[in-house]
Amino acid sequence: MGRMAGRRALLAVPVLAAVTFGVFAVAAASPFDPVKAYAGTAGLTASQENLDQLRANLGVDQPLVARWWNWLTAALGGDLGDSAVMRQPVADVIGERLGWSVLLAATAFAVAVVLGTGLGVLAARRPGRLLDRCVSSAAYTLEAAPAFWLGLLAIWLFALELDVLPAGGLTDAASDTVTPGQVATHLVLPAAVLGISQLPWFFLYVRQGVADALDEDPVRGARARGLRERTVLLGHALRSGMLPMLTLIGSRVPELITGALLVETVFSWPGIAAATVQAATSVDFPLLAALTVLATAAVVLGNLLSDLLYAIADPRVGFDG
Repeated sequence: MGRMAGRRALLAVPVLAAVTFGVFAVAAASPFDPVKAYAGTAGLTASQENLDQLRANLGVDQPLVARWWNWLTAALGGDLGDSAVMRQPVADVIGERLGWSVLLAATAFAVAVVLGTGLGVLAARRPGRLLDRCVSSAAYTLEAAPAFWLGLLAIWLFALELDVLPAGGLTDAASDTVTPGQVATHLVLPAAVLGISQLPWFFLYVRQGVADALDEDPVRGARARGLRERTVLLGHALRSGMLPMLTLIGSRVPELITGALLVETVFSWPGIAAATVQAATSVDFPLLAALTVLATAAVVLGNLLSDLLYAIADPRVGFDG
């Protein structure tokens, strides 16, 4: 396991370097001017000399490779630079928002895995029955439903019509402090929407995997030995049927990140969504590069987690294979 993680870490280094260079290259080719975005309305009346001085202060007057290399070497030393649009260090921008984004994504991921696995097992136990048809139809429908549309629908139903859950934010409008109770209440809708948007893939993988496992000879042999149906289903079929789903974890990380950005925007959740949008529209090089590295690292870690879980679940697969 250690050797596998070490090899993946070494392979991730050139990938992250290439991704950051791509961010700077795309930003350099963008028609947006970061100096004018930084200056705001004051840039409309500023002289060209002042704009050139501001361009030099921000470091955007340097060639593409020089800007990227300066940022990369500083980042390796722990300095991610300053965000032009946020007017504060990039590390502070990410630090203030990352925890809330992780909380939302982790809660939604748990909802998707638990509900998807449970419904998949129940549907595979009696394929073609009412539960299987209903849940499968709903899963195929949710696959085509954008996360932001589900979020707007949830706000309309639970916040406006039923008035049982808050429409967004982190705390109540009249509250000046952040309490665990308020955070939990405001987390319900965005986490449920994001989790449900990811649920169809886990359900379909588990359903198909468990259904195939129930037709295999080892499971038939377990039934022939007189084992209880619950033991056969959970102890034999589920373990074998979960293997394809484990490989899905890594591939869903990019979709989870994208969905989290949309859901955060819809529900005004104080994560990194707003910072990402502002960094992209203002061509904020340091913040864009840091957020891209963060997302890429999450994808790499998700793929590594999939491989580790697969190797743990199936002893025939070695960690160093």
